[in-house]
Amino acid sequence: MKKYFKHKLQNLLVVNKIVTLHYFEFEKDFSYSDESHDFWEIVFADKGTAICTSNDEKIILSQGQMLFHKPNERHSLSCDGKNSAKIFIASFDCHSESMRFFENKVITLNKSQIKHVYAIIEESRRTFDILFPDPDMKKMPMLSKPTLGGEQIIKNHLELLLIDLMRSLTETESGNEIFLPEKELESKLVSDVMQILKSNVYGEINIDEICKRASYSKSHVFKQFKLATGKSVMDYYNYLKIKTAKQLLKEGDLSIKEIAEKLSFDTPNYFSKTFKKFTEMTPSQYKKSVSL
Repeated sequence: MKKYFKHKLQNLLVVNKIVTLHYFEFEKDFSYSDESHDFWEIVFADKGTAICTSNDEKIILSQGQMLFHKPNERHSLSCDGKNSAKIFIASFDCHSESMRFFENKVITLNKSQIKHVYAIIEESRRTFDILFPDPDMKKMPMLSKPTLGGEQIIKNHLELLLIDLMRSLTETESGNEIFLPEKELESKLVSDVMQILKSNVYGEINIDEICKRASYSKSHVFKQFKLATGKSVMDYYNYLKIKTAKQLLKEGDLSIKEIAEKLSFDTPNYFSKTFKKFTEMTPSQYKKSVSL
């Protein structure tokens, strides 16, 4: 008789309990005051814009973006006062260590990831008796005849969504980086932001776009970048631009005005002021000093 090896399956994360599931169209003047609880909550802007707070940080959640509130984090939600918004909210218990990956995260979902959200919404309608939107709901009553296996399908789609998000943000050709120690994860965040800045040295990029690409909240990016470099993100961005400007001035092929335009400074005067801030010389003075 052949002997077979039974492979014990490892779980990256396990959703232990679902607390609430909401999918509402909120009116333009909707506002829900601060709350906190000992379980995770995700907020997804399906249509329109949501204004969220996370421990006093204001976060504008654009259509297609998902925000993660970790356990015991104070948070609130409102619309912008101009337009209604369709928002999906799921709160759940998950004690897996890998969930720390989602702390301070704001992630833009792709089409396949959004399909998981819609599958959760559809299964929740066929499983729980939720006729009217109620942000204060504390317990979801079951339908008298719920669909077969609905609760498990909700759990599975939520776990698949979370794993897919982790993969999309951590997979590289050399492997997966999700289990790096916390210090290395923070170091990776800083290096990712630096790379974003370097790749846009000839263009323009604002802090909102940087945080969106890095998939972290502003406060987390600000804190970790300042700790690592001693500079703010935008100061470092200008430092890179001036470093590039110095090289262009040394080469001598472009005028100061052309360099200012090439590096996307609004005016030659602003370029000159920024250059002097970092070098204690004007571009003209620097050009003369390197041409001697």
